[in-house]
Amino acid sequence: MLSRAVLFVCLGNICRSPLAEGIFKDLVENAGLSDTFTIDSAGTGPWHVGNPPDARSIEIAARHGIDISGQRARKVADADFETFDVIVAMDAQNLSTLTELSPAAPADVRLLLNAPPRDVPDPFFGGPEGFDEVYHLIRSGCGQLLDAYT
Repeated sequence: MLSRAVLFVCLGNICRSPLAEGIFKDLVENAGLSDTFTIDSAGTGPWHVGNPPDARSIEIAARHGIDISGQRARKVADADFETFDVIVAMDAQNLSTLTELSPAAPADVRLLLNAPPRDVPDPFFGGPEGFDEVYHLIRSGCGQLLDAYT
């Protein structure tokens, strides 16, 4: 199997993309494929660089046996478009930003979800129920992504 490098991207890298990174790592590990994937997350904006994920993302991940508390937010870098084979945006806004930032590099830039709803909603300004919905959307999208590479 080919080695794959996957980067998950949302706006600030504290809610959706760290959750996607954690979920995808968990799925990859459970499939016995950890040695074949490099997995990371980033944001299109710089507001939270160096901060841990939102406490609500940490909590929903923990409820599902996934620890994302050690992650730290970072901003997408130019080198990411060469380092990662696939850059996965959580919504159309971030996909558009990534497309604008992307040099003519080999990375495949795409949305996580293939079917409606195509956007994973940003749960930042909502309550815990939004994080539960986002977890399930991301889990589904990550499962489909892994299936595409195995």
